[in-house]
Amino acid sequence: MADDELKFDKSGLDTWTDESTFEVTRERLVEYAKATNDPIAAHLAGDAANPVFAIVPVFQSLLEPAIEVVPLELFGRVLHGEQDFRFHRPIHPGDTLVSKATMTGWRGQDNGTAACVYLECRDAVGELVNEQYVTLFVRKFNTGDTVGTLAPDHRFDESLRSQPPTATITQHVDDDQTFRYGPAAGDPMPIHLDEEAARDSGLPGIIAHGLCMQAFTSWGLLTEVGGSDVSRLRRLAVRFAKPVLPGQDITTSIWRGSSADGITTYYFETTVGDDVVIKDGLAEITDATLAEREISTDSGSI
Repeated sequence: MADDELKFDKSGLDTWTDESTFEVTRERLVEYAKATNDPIAAHLAGDAANPVFAIVPVFQSLLEPAIEVVPLELFGRVLHGEQDFRFHRPIHPGDTLVSKATMTGWRGQDNGTAACVYLECRDAVGELVNEQYVTLFVRKFNTGDTVGTLAPDHRFDESLRSQPPTATITQHVDDDQTFRYGPAAGDPMPIHLDEEAARDSGLPGIIAHGLCMQAFTSWGLLTEVGGSDVSRLRRLAVRFAKPVLPGQDITTSIWRGSSADGITTYYFETTVGDDVVIKDGLAEITDATLAEREISTDSGSI
């Protein structure tokens, strides 16, 4: 079918998927931490999840809402463009997580169409654990319109470039990184595991999972500016700009932004050499630890 005969179906917007349930085990959290080279002790012990592990319980719900909106003929052009996590609390072993998703809107542009999927992840009693805005990008298909609601903005504050970064961290992507990350995340996409499939897709070879690289940036941020305390992370948003290859080094530069209501905003971007591979990075980190916040709450209630 020709592109000019294809249309997004707005009747599929704001339609929730069925709920999916995921049981969190300590072993799965440890596997994910090791698969992302995470050095934080609580993550390696499985006491708490690396922040980006939050994608794992919702993974089966991720593309399902798009089926109601995006023509099936275009699914071969779909890329994961942006990921925005909002954390209400960390994920712990023993959690029973219940997730659902809906597509909220799209925006057509010359090089393709950006479409937003919103996901909710709750615990067994219905309390929010995290929310996620996933921007899917349909390459070389312009709907010519904007419909519904898109993901919240997280563009880099360009004024910060006039000052040096608050922190910089360089991390190595192992040659076998994708073969460890794929099973740990439950992501079997061939472009991350099969050289021929990757080249057939127009890539130079196997590429690292974008979410694996986001997981790298999450522990990089936590170790550099978050006291290695996952409970302090409230938001983590990125735009995936270019693929990363196994064996490469990535360098993340972090700038401190404004502070308000006990939360500091940090902006970051990740490069391989001169190429920006993750852009428009934004993290919101509480200034106090969980223990300090609990003491403050208890004191305020006296």
